[in-house]
Amino acid sequence: MNPPYLTSDSPGVGGTIKESPEDFVVEELPLYPVSGEGTHVYFLVRKTGVSTPAAVGRIARYMKVRPGDVGFAGLKDARAVATQMMSLEHADAARLAAYRDSQVRVVWTGRHGNKLRAGLLAGNRFAIRIRGAGEEHLPPAQAVLDVLAARGVPNFFGSQRFGSRGDTGDLGEALVAGDLEAFVAILLGRPRPDDPPECRAAREAFDAGDLDRSMDLWPRHYSNERRALARYRRKRRPAQALSAVDKRMRRLYVSAFQSRIFNEVLVARLTTLDRLMAGDLACKHDNGAVFRVEDPAAEQPRADRMEISPTGPVPGYRCNLADGEPGRIEREALDRHGADLEKFRALGPLSAKGTRRALRFALGEPDLSAGRDERGTYLEVRFIAPPGCYATVALREIMKTEVSDEGE
Repeated sequence: MNPPYLTSDSPGVGGTIKESPEDFVVEELPLYPVSGEGTHVYFLVRKTGVSTPAAVGRIARYMKVRPGDVGFAGLKDARAVATQMMSLEHADAARLAAYRDSQVRVVWTGRHGNKLRAGLLAGNRFAIRIRGAGEEHLPPAQAVLDVLAARGVPNFFGSQRFGSRGDTGDLGEALVAGDLEAFVAILLGRPRPDDPPECRAAREAFDAGDLDRSMDLWPRHYSNERRALARYRRKRRPAQALSAVDKRMRRLYVSAFQSRIFNEVLVARLTTLDRLMAGDLACKHDNGAVFRVEDPAAEQPRADRMEISPTGPVPGYRCNLADGEPGRIEREALDRHGADLEKFRALGPLSAKGTRRALRFALGEPDLSAGRDERGTYLEVRFIAPPGCYATVALREIMKTEVSDEGE
């Protein structure tokens, strides 16, 4: 899904990002200061060109603990220079402080009373260089940045949510619908021209009914596909194939389907993402509280000050829907996929309560400059984004090209 641009009336500057990790710098902003006391050692990690899980794995091996023992607040881009806090209970702080390899190093340690968990961050500060653009592109880029600063950035879930094939939402939709035959068909078949050749051949063999050949063709590192196929080819029971898929991945599929529905609602609300309507469920940005809008005219000044915003559904069995025109848009998106909210309850261990998500996010401290280095000219865009929001959504508005994302 390539959604429309909020700033479609303004030209893009083109160019590319992430030509090197140094072109994409992200600094995690802590939610609270480290107290200096407690059984948990907090440590600041700077990593270059490596994912957060990979960095966690390296540090865990060095400290002789399980990766799950290491706490962190969010995933950071692999192709980036990223700084983020992590934690480890009952750790040797001096040993942690000494860790470094060619891509990861610990730059600071302190103590605190609790494990650092997902979402416990205030936001992320970005400095991103757009290669192939230069000083002559400053005016159109600034025009877009001004609109985003005034109206907010569309809070789309980025392409990473939907996997390299863009089909994780399809897998989640099949799970929510209880259509396990469709789930297996998407997971193991339905080849596409842009699939890696060995995977395409494995999918073609599956669709042709040659399950043994498909198993021979699946590369070894596609462990979920291989496990699912091994179970499925015994008695061709799709429930057995599903049970072989890692539970974390199954949750990701459901989450991707939820994200797709939110994105579709946001597309329908894109031109009014900063305007309140009667029946809207609006959120307060300072504390996340959600309330129903009865008098849009009375509440709009707060929206203009970016204190509140309309929200859309990340659907689940406890997710409230809006009323009025916003509610019609939301129910239409759900109906399009046959996604009755109660179906999210019937998923057993994968059941999803759902939530509301703001249709936009504020662009903190936006700034823009042009420069040149040994690799040529560039535009550098700097801003702060709240947790859970994708910096690349702002970049695609400026560039008017599709950009990949990792992390939030």
